[in-house]
Amino acid sequence: MKKNLHFFVILFVALPFLVSAQSYRLPKTQKFQKVKFELVNNLIIIPIEVNGSNLKFVLDSGVSRPILFNLSDTDSIQINNVSEVTINGLGGGEPIKALSSMGNSFKLGKARNNNQGLYVVLDKEINFSTSLGIPVHGILGYDLFRDFVVEINYGTNHIKLHNPDLYKYNFNSRSEIIPLTIENRKAYVEGTVLMKDEENIPVKLLVDTGSSDALWLFHQPDKGLEIPEKNYEDYLGRGLSGDIFGKRTKVSGIKIGNFELKDAKAAFPYRESFSFVKNLADRNGSVGGEILKRFNIIFDYNTGFVNLKKNANFRSPFHYNMSGIALQHNGLRYIAESIADLNGIVRNDDNTFGNVQILLENKTRLSLVPEIIVSGIRAGSPAAEAGLKEGDVILAVNGKKIHNYKLQEVLKMLNEKEGKRVRVLIERYNRDLLFSFVLKNVFE
Repeated sequence: MKKNLHFFVILFVALPFLVSAQSYRLPKTQKFQKVKFELVNNLIIIPIEVNGSNLKFVLDSGVSRPILFNLSDTDSIQINNVSEVTINGLGGGEPIKALSSMGNSFKLGKARNNNQGLYVVLDKEINFSTSLGIPVHGILGYDLFRDFVVEINYGTNHIKLHNPDLYKYNFNSRSEIIPLTIENRKAYVEGTVLMKDEENIPVKLLVDTGSSDALWLFHQPDKGLEIPEKNYEDYLGRGLSGDIFGKRTKVSGIKIGNFELKDAKAAFPYRESFSFVKNLADRNGSVGGEILKRFNIIFDYNTGFVNLKKNANFRSPFHYNMSGIALQHNGLRYIAESIADLNGIVRNDDNTFGNVQILLENKTRLSLVPEIIVSGIRAGSPAAEAGLKEGDVILAVNGKKIHNYKLQEVLKMLNEKEGKRVRVLIERYNRDLLFSFVLKNVFE
């Protein structure tokens, strides 16, 4: 089956234990540090300084220690006190070699840890920048949640790291406090899954801000967690130990506290992706970014609660890949366009992948822009039936030249509305080809 890489998940677990002698701290009188983040495909991307180098990390409540990867986008970075280790993660592959490092400096504004432990993965295949459309160098989770009261505002794309000693709780009637259980450096909440023709099923869910998906459930027939009849096989994401596949579907609803989301998007990952996990205990699945972004959230790991408040995303429909196309960046390419009577070189600093423009005397602009390709096609999808293939270079969607748009914006063009006709201009073997298809409900 060809892979659909659009749905993205970062899950790294079962790592060797690192001892960190120092925690994150703010100056004594500072109540909180406010950090602006980018929300890309339901993932929180935060700027962080590691040993003096400015990097971008995914904030991942499902990871126990920071992991650094994709070092090709950095000029240089110093890593301290290094030894070799073997680490495991989700996926069907084997454990991989990595470096364990201690004594590193991590800074988010004035929040600082001068003795942060981390893992460095040197495998070039562990690189999510191409799928997200922006450079990402690692993931960071538990240590921040442990040391601060973490307030995530998905409405304004800001995080506040509150000094727990100075934090004053100010809850209102529109928010709800939910118990939070911390086990093995991971956070869990209790919820209820509503299955068709079944009684409501209580579930224990890992809280995973590092997953772009909505709801993952384990196939547990003895607990009533059967895979709904309407489903399709799909690529669910990439774990540290390889690709994760499963059945994508939807459930009648998911309820956390008194908040209920109907017709919720869900997936049942295949068990082989969790083969290294000897005992899942009483865990029934995980809740990811496509659900979490519907709330403004306050995490307090030390007190053992999470505070949820609905935001403007709460009633947004769940996203499905109706076209069946997955995209990723694939280096750079030149394009030529007619321009006004100008000469010289222009740089677009907004494009993190680079966009150098050379203006020629014949009023032609020669630009070096990111190349976006089809990285996967779901079997039986509208795009597959129309004839699109993995490796096709996307040139335009509905007449819009895609080099003017970010990767996530192009994906949105390809999946805007059920029943909409989409026209995709591609390049294949130096030929331009136009394909047309109609977006349809994946559960028809």
